[in-house]
Amino acid sequence: MRKPPPAFLLASTPGPTTRRILLYSRAHHLRRYRRPQHTASFSFRPADASGEVTPPLPDACPKLPFRFETGFALFAKRLPRPFPPPFLSPPSGSFSDPLSTHHQSRDKRAFVGGELIRGWTNGDDAVYASDCFICANDGVGAWSARPRGHPGLWSRLILHFWVAAIQEDIIKARPPDRPYHPDPVRYLQEAYERTIEATSSPIDCLGTTTASGAQLHYKGEDPNPSSPSTVPLLYVTNLGDSQIMVIRPKGQEMIYKSKEQWHWFDCPRQLGTNSPDTPERNAVVDTVELREGDVVLAMSDGLIDNLWSHEIVTSVSESVQRWEAGEGGQAVGPREAGANGGMTFVAEELIKAAKEIALDPFAESPFMEHAIEEGLASEGGKLDDISVVAALCRRNSHL
Repeated sequence: MRKPPPAFLLASTPGPTTRRILLYSRAHHLRRYRRPQHTASFSFRPADASGEVTPPLPDACPKLPFRFETGFALFAKRLPRPFPPPFLSPPSGSFSDPLSTHHQSRDKRAFVGGELIRGWTNGDDAVYASDCFICANDGVGAWSARPRGHPGLWSRLILHFWVAAIQEDIIKARPPDRPYHPDPVRYLQEAYERTIEATSSPIDCLGTTTASGAQLHYKGEDPNPSSPSTVPLLYVTNLGDSQIMVIRPKGQEMIYKSKEQWHWFDCPRQLGTNSPDTPERNAVVDTVELREGDVVLAMSDGLIDNLWSHEIVTSVSESVQRWEAGEGGQAVGPREAGANGGMTFVAEELIKAAKEIALDPFAESPFMEHAIEEGLASEGGKLDDISVVAALCRRNSHL
């Protein structure tokens, strides 16, 4: 017999189109909402985007023996809820205000504490890509239906402060005999605490988000990339049901996949308003030895709910081969192993494949399979925000 859920959790009405989140209060049942998947039309316009580096331009990373070359692609099931002030300047409300779009009242960029917020928003997801860190966070969309609910802001701020915590630790002065080593749980915990502070009264923005990130470092005493004892080492941090995956395209192998965390089916661990989950208690950290040419993916659940792992591995491996053969657009250098623009192509092909399943009411999907295993009627793909960052591990020739 299945045990009843913990008292602090809320099970929304069973069904394949409803996402479950943590209880906001005992009197107010808050659900992670999904529109019916198989309607003929939608009241929103899904949007696609892709690129190589998330804006703003990545901050300085340490000079490591290895680096990431990145690309990302996005599909939003609906437009995100606009960030509230003071994170986003409101439009001019007076005829006496300057009409120039260059005036600060017209600035559409998002700020926190006077600093431009890192990363890119995709619906309620947020992604980040740089040469030493990638991540994909998935905000809980049901908060958008509540006053002061801003899941996209929560996913983006966790990302922003996560990167800030990493970079602040990197630049700290250290004695020669105590070199820098990543401290992943502390970074995410600091990001969580800073996000709570930034969204607390009088701003009072509600939300929760999953978090999944991968930081590139190395193992070995000699930081020289030509040293045979120096090996690229990946620090993976995960809380919730987003995912990090490592693929070796040459052998079409999956080297590593992070494990999703749920309270129960379709109710992931999440950081934010009234959630009992915290990085210190619940984040899982793994270290993975990489090889040059490995591809690291940071993905929201919109991708892994629509594509099985073997389909992801096949898509990445074939996309790298096609890129090497001259497909996928203009390269900025040699195409070997997917370099010099190939990661954007890899990410775009994954989004294309996942979106096809998500919009097909008769397709088989991992989400459908998991729902049926839980005794829920389900068919077709799962319409959701789909985000993926692809990162190629390369030797750093600029040391």
